[in-house]
Amino acid sequence: MIPLETSALSGLGRLEARGDRVTGVQVDSRRISPGDLFVAVGRGATFTDDALARGAAATLVPDDAFAALALIGLAVRERSGARVVGITGSTGKTSTKDILDALCKPSRRTVAAEASFNNEIGVPLTLCRLEQDTEVCIVELGMRGLGQIAHLCAIARPEIGVITNVGPVHLELVETIEGVVRAKGELVDSLPSGGVAIVPEGFPVARHDLEVVRVPPDPESTVVDGRAVVDGVAFNFTARHQMANAVAALAAARALGLPAPPSVAVDFAPWRGDELELAGGGLLVNDAYNANPISMRAALEYLAEVAGDRRKVAILGDMAELGRTGARYHREIGVAAAQLGVDELLAVGALAAGYLDGGVPGRSVPNVHEALRALDEVVREGDAVLVKASRVVGLEAVAEALAKVPAA
Repeated sequence: MIPLETSALSGLGRLEARGDRVTGVQVDSRRISPGDLFVAVGRGATFTDDALARGAAATLVPDDAFAALALIGLAVRERSGARVVGITGSTGKTSTKDILDALCKPSRRTVAAEASFNNEIGVPLTLCRLEQDTEVCIVELGMRGLGQIAHLCAIARPEIGVITNVGPVHLELVETIEGVVRAKGELVDSLPSGGVAIVPEGFPVARHDLEVVRVPPDPESTVVDGRAVVDGVAFNFTARHQMANAVAALAAARALGLPAPPSVAVDFAPWRGDELELAGGGLLVNDAYNANPISMRAALEYLAEVAGDRRKVAILGDMAELGRTGARYHREIGVAAAQLGVDELLAVGALAAGYLDGGVPGRSVPNVHEALRALDEVVREGDAVLVKASRVVGLEAVAEALAKVPAA
């Protein structure tokens, strides 16, 4: 991190300094390295001694954790000459970030958000990894309501903004798709004059002082030797929804002035379409990190594509934050599963029971614990299995249980 003087932290809360500057920021005392600042978020105040014992240069128990992290992140951002790319969207934020990171790193010193660090804690922590020689910083911007993306942009100050897509996500907070458009549009509104907005076709952009790049929903691509070829670049995946993410990432790379490599190996964050061979020639697609109607349909389409002549099993949990429209969207996904030829469906959660209204044979269980009990009856050797749900369901436990069964 670009060093910050500990004196700049005064007034943010209870500060204990062991040095005159800090060279990193952490909110987990177990991740402290010598010279770091430990910011106590939530119950973190009980771990300040542990942080100091691990070599922290200072600990801060803030009066307002989000405000303190925002100010610290902004202070580092203001000292950096890196070009910042902000990525948001209803689905594909993290994957697009991972693809762009892979495109940037061969030719630019790059910092990209870890995993899904995309909120009032994650964005400042990403900025606090900037070094003096960092050339590109890729931040992921999450949304839980109107105004949040604008707030995060005020900290990160991106000059290139990517909106991957817009769909029925967080409807409990913004109520309608139009509300989602407004919330995601805060990224475009925050760009400086002369910036680049990379948006889906049809996304409204009222500003005339930006370069606007529009990404088609179904981009042209081919699959050659098990690799997707998009705009002449070969990627180490074949899922169609990742091809759309690749087009957005390539547009951002061009906006940064980067050369297009002939091939790219992307290291995706875990639980986002991980594939593992199962016993008897079966296949596990572990997409358990999160789910919404757009990503759930895409994952089912991918299951149908890769299953071949294997039996298709979908273990699907609740899609959260859909508000009063939740039941309808779960029924629609059940219909899609039937149309795509899913042979058996295990629905996990109260809302997930609505998947079975689509006509796929299966059963409903209330939680992940009961899902684990049902696995032996649902999954057979040689099956192609998709595991997917919103994060709150914790369905990765099911994927982990399936992965422990040795392949033949």
